[in-house]
Amino acid sequence: MSAVDKIREDARAAMKQGDRKLSSALRMIQDALQQDSKLGKGDEIAVLQRERKKRMEAADAYADAARYEQAEDERFEAELITAYLPDQLSDEELNELVAQAIASTGATEQKQMGQVMGALKEKVAGRADGKRVSTAVREQLAS
Repeated sequence: MSAVDKIREDARAAMKQGDRKLSSALRMIQDALQQDSKLGKGDEIAVLQRERKKRMEAADAYADAARYEQAEDERFEAELITAYLPDQLSDEELNELVAQAIASTGATEQKQMGQVMGALKEKVAGRADGKRVSTAVREQLAS
């Protein structure tokens, strides 16, 4: 079952249960996925990651502005989106993949980071945040 189908099914169930907050959040996610599919991209995982990132950034901005209720709502939506994403790589798994990519590309210095990131892109797609991957690559290239 695709993420769109699962979200649609969960939204219906939330509406039947009368959970407005959950059904509203699920419909918003569903809308973002449908817009992306209409544009012909159809990459559900990328859309979910992008939407999750937006929610996390908004939550931080609301918290910085002392608007804690809105920040909590954004965090709720981010956690909800996380449930539909593939399981994230552990630090050990990520470090192992980074080491393999460095070995396969023969990278030895920071300016070769792009080659390593390119080699990792397919292996970690949807299972690790790009910032987390680049930090791991940078650390291993520095050592």
